Amino acid sequence: MKQAIPVLIFVLLTPAIGKGKENIKAGAAKINITPAVPIWMSGYAARTKPSEGVLAPLWAKALALEDGRGGRAVIVTTDLIGLPREVTDVVAAQAMEKYKLERGAVVFNSSHTHTGPVVRGNLSVMGAQSPEQRAVVAEYGEELKGKLLTAIGAALGDLSPAKLSFDYGEAGFAVNRRQMTAKGVVIGMNAEGPVNHRVPVLRVTAPNGKVRAILFGYACHNTTLTAEFYKLSGDYAGFAQAEVERQFPDAVALFVQLCGGDQNPNPRSRLELAEQHGKSLGAEVARVAQTAMQPVSGRLRAEYQTVALPFAPHTREQYERDLKDANVYKVRRAEMMLKQYDERREVRQLQYPVQAIRFEKGFTLVALGGEVVVDYGLWAQREWPKERLMVAGYSNDVACYIPTARILKEGGYEPVDSMIYYGQPGPFTEEVEPRIHEGMRQVMRRVTK
Repeated sequence: MKQAIPVLIFVLLTPAIGKGKENIKAGAAKINITPAVPIWMSGYAARTKPSEGVLAPLWAKALALEDGRGGRAVIVTTDLIGLPREVTDVVAAQAMEKYKLERGAVVFNSSHTHTGPVVRGNLSVMGAQSPEQRAVVAEYGEELKGKLLTAIGAALGDLSPAKLSFDYGEAGFAVNRRQMTAKGVVIGMNAEGPVNHRVPVLRVTAPNGKVRAILFGYACHNTTLTAEFYKLSGDYAGFAQAEVERQFPDAVALFVQLCGGDQNPNPRSRLELAEQHGKSLGAEVARVAQTAMQPVSGRLRAEYQTVALPFAPHTREQYERDLKDANVYKVRRAEMMLKQYDERREVRQLQYPVQAIRFEKGFTLVALGGEVVVDYGLWAQREWPKERLMVAGYSNDVACYIPTARILKEGGYEPVDSMIYYGQPGPFTEEVEPRIHEGMRQVMRRVTK
C-alpha cells in the first residue's frame, strides 16, 4: 500500500462563553479512512475479489465530551464492519497515555457496513485472500490505528463550551430477519419478531445556537448493499450521516450502530435503496435536531469492564471430523481450532466488553461488544425506563454474534452458523444472556452512584 491515504480533519470552532453553571464542553473531528488501493471487503463470504473503487468515502469520527468537573469521554465511530480488540486496545492505551483518559472514557463503535474493508484476523475464514491481499489488509490496519488516535486528539483539541440535548425519533425500515420455517431458522423476514425502531439523537450546539455535532443511532444491519457490490461505502449509515451533514453544514454527524444483530434493512440489494434508507434516517435525525429536545447536564461518569462468556464444550475430535466436511468454511475453522489445540491454547470463553458513559441528567450510552441482537437493547429500555438511553452493539470488539438464550434455543445463523465464519469454537452456553445482563447492571450501578 504505497499510496498515502488522503486525510481530512474536520475541526469545529466556536466562540468562547463565560463560565456558567454546567461548563460542559464538546469537540468533534473526522478523518478519512478510505483505503487508497483495492482491498478485500468484509461481510460476505460470496465475494471473490478485492474492492473495485469507491462509491462514498469512509470516515472515522470522534466526539469529545467534558463536564467541567473533571469528567471526560470520547466516542469514536467508524464506517467499518467492526473493530477487533487488537485495534481498540492499542488505540485506547495510546489515548490513555497521551491524553490522560480512563479506559472507560473511550468507546469505539462501528457502523457494520458490509461494503468496507477487512480489518480483523478472525474473519479470515470467510475470504480466501492471497498473501499479497493479506499484506494490504495488514498495512491498512496499522494505518487505521494511527488515524483513530488522530481523530481522538483532534476532538479533544476542539473542546469548547457547548450545550447538549437528547431525544428520540423513529425510522421503520429495519425488520427482524430470523424467519421461522419447517427446516429451522433462516435469514429472511419475520414480521412477528422483535424490532426497535427508536432513533436516539444527541445534539451538540455552540453558545450561539449553531449545531456543531449530532450523534445518532439505529438498530439495523448495515447491509442494504449485498455481496455483488464491490465499491467501498458506508451503506445506509454513510448516506444518513451525509444527509445530516447536508442539512447542518457546520456539524459532524456520527452514526452509532445499536443492537441490530438480527435486524436487516427492508427492502435491500439496490443502491437506490441504500440511498433511500440513509436519506430517510438522516431526515428523521435532522427533524429531531430541529426540535427543543431534552437538556443534558450534570456530572459525566464512565465505566468499562469485561465479562467472561463461556462457549459450549468442544473437543478436538469434533474439529477432526469437520476437516472432512464438504463446507470449506468448516474446514478452515477446524484448522484454526486444531492449531489452538496443538498449542494448548484452545478457547473456552470470550472476554466480552461492557461499557457505560453517562451524564447525570439526560443521556446514557451503554456500549456492548459484538453483533448484539435487538433483545438486549429492548431489555435495557425496560430495565432502566427513566434513563435516556442509547444502547449500542458493535463496540470495542466485534468478535462474533451475541445471542440471547431464546435465540440459542432456536438456532440458525446468528447463534450457530456465524461462529464458523468468525473463527470461534462454536455457540455460547445459555449463560451468555444473564452474564451480559449482570455486566450491564454493574457498569450502570457505577455510573449512577
